[in-house]
Amino acid sequence: MTEDLPILYSFRRCPYAMRGRMAIAVSGTPMRLREILLRDKPEEMLEVSPKGTVPVVVIGDKVIDESIDVMHWALEHNDPERWLKVKDTDGLIEENDGPFKHHLDRYKYSTRYEGADAEEHRAEGFKFLQKLERQLEDASILRDTSILHREGGRSLRREGRRIDAPQDEGVQWETGYLYGNARSLADIAIFPFVRQFRIADMEWFDSAPIPRVQRWLIALMESALFKSVMKKYPLWKDTGEEIDFCKKR
Repeated sequence: MTEDLPILYSFRRCPYAMRGRMAIAVSGTPMRLREILLRDKPEEMLEVSPKGTVPVVVIGDKVIDESIDVMHWALEHNDPERWLKVKDTDGLIEENDGPFKHHLDRYKYSTRYEGADAEEHRAEGFKFLQKLERQLEDASILRDTSILHREGGRSLRREGRRIDAPQDEGVQWETGYLYGNARSLADIAIFPFVRQFRIADMEWFDSAPIPRVQRWLIALMESALFKSVMKKYPLWKDTGEEIDFCKKR
């Protein structure tokens, strides 16, 4: 591994770091990954980024320490899935990073916040999940570009028409992603936080009336991309071992 590669400070279980790693991985940008613990941050990281959050990318004298900026930096180098081509995603990401994250923290970690009512914050966070459900419903598409479908005793050809699957019984369909049939920057930026919301009470989440969100989350969690960035690595502070992340082929 060459020492002139950019450095990536990361913590495996942090949702901000997850989305940064996924963007780096899909872009194929080689990095020297330094795995850390947020409760025991290395001085070298704090020297370049005193705010002490991850991910942090260090390229020579340049430091990028906001996860969305890390995603954009990686994808501007190479964007094979065209995540940046999908427009008008900023509002949904900002709502995730702002109000939803606020309620997520006070739901999942209510004992850390004085006066926080976990059920109240769950209810407020659920409003965002309902918004995602509607977004996914709007983005539902036919799996095939054209299909014969029997309606009212006659066959109709619907070419690429968006449908609501429950009303079109028998049509082969898929929930897809937030902005169509391919994942985008918004999907990758948001789903690690929805995953955290689910972890707080998986039984409640899995029985909630948000079937599209549930399928969307499972698909992203089971994706090869997500699994590839969730491998466990030794701590850099303890071992000095840098991981050849996204090594050049």
